[in-house]
Amino acid sequence: MEGSRATEPVRDAKSEVTSQLIDCQWKRGTAVSSDRCRSLTYPRVAVMLKVVVRSGQVKNKSFEMTIAQFQNFYRQFKEIAAVMGTV
Repeated sequence: MEGSRATEPVRDAKSEVTSQLIDCQWKRGTAVSSDRCRSLTYPRVAVMLKVVVRSGQVKNKSFEMTIAQFQNFYRQFKEIAAVMGTV
């Protein structure tokens, strides 16, 4: 098995290059207010992804999720890593 295969871009079912994950960062925060609610105290996780798209351009993607959603997201990444380790 060649070592370079682990860094190849992800391919979809049509074998077209979709994107390649370069970096993933996250941070936990708590919202304390918004324009609609005066008092909020729920924890959130902000996720920032850096990907290379089909054109070769680097794009930043960001989104927020609840702690439970982030735990599920993390669990799925661990499962993906385990599967990729067997390929």
